[in-house]
Amino acid sequence: MKSSRKQFIRGTLGLALLGLAGAAGAQAAAADAAPASTNSAPQFTPPAATAIPDDAFGKVVKQGQDIFLKTGLYAGKYVGNNLNCVSCHMDAGRRSDASPLWAAYVLYPAYRAKNGHVNTLAERLQGCFQYSMNGAKPAADSETIVALESYMYWMAKNAPTGVKLEGQGFKRLPKPAQPADYTRGQQVFQKNCALCHGANGQGQSVEGHMVFPALWGDDSFNWGAGMHSIPTAAAFIKANMPLGKGGSLTDQEAWDVAYYMNAQERPQDPRFNGSVEETQKKYHDAATDLYGQTVNGKVLGANSTPHGGMLRTKAPSASKPGA
Repeated sequence: MKSSRKQFIRGTLGLALLGLAGAAGAQAAAADAAPASTNSAPQFTPPAATAIPDDAFGKVVKQGQDIFLKTGLYAGKYVGNNLNCVSCHMDAGRRSDASPLWAAYVLYPAYRAKNGHVNTLAERLQGCFQYSMNGAKPAADSETIVALESYMYWMAKNAPTGVKLEGQGFKRLPKPAQPADYTRGQQVFQKNCALCHGANGQGQSVEGHMVFPALWGDDSFNWGAGMHSIPTAAAFIKANMPLGKGGSLTDQEAWDVAYYMNAQERPQDPRFNGSVEETQKKYHDAATDLYGQTVNGKVLGANSTPHGGMLRTKAPSASKPGA
């Protein structure tokens, strides 16, 4: 049984990486077959990956692409889990309704209510490392941030600036007909998600390479990440999951499984001030935010592992600002 399971994971490794890198033919075909959007937002198509220029600038763009696809390998000193940027920004950051890079680049600098001030693109990327990657902030002028900014800039080539493009972010779902439910969500997870993400949401790896990311636990995103918000997670799941079958879940199923996923414990919010109650009031007061709420008799956030994940076990020199 273990052998056949490993063979299955190995077989899906190529498919998963191709899908995440933008070469999943079935997904592309589904997107092409989708009905034309009635949204008035401008349409935009990023340049092909093969169009990255073969010059000094293109070298940095390719470096950004490498970091984006294999974040732990190329920017490991800032990463506390086994997620990659492409875990959420799918198809190498190209896919509409999966927070594509080309749509994000043209909207910064921008005010963010999350931290109450205008954020540069560099600061936004730093937040991804701190929260979604459960890690540490690279310096704004580090090779890592400059490479990622260059990749985003190149992908947004010829896009209008300061305009929300069709496919930007995650397409929000209407409120569910019934309140999101833990038990129904667990059933959706077991039927549609556990095969890839593991029965306990722990994800799956092959020979040390993450194939399917952990959805909760110490190897997942922490309580400060945007994906811990139920509406955000539901929107992402509806559009993109299960892998290769985005749009196959009903809205209710997406809400329910997002609730179930986010009703599990995960690493502590980096902004934690020693009190779950105070941290909840300051940063997690939305009704759709489960941090600090009691689910199945447990206060979420009360037993979180400290922020930092794998970085906590590395030598201090490994997390110093650098590349």
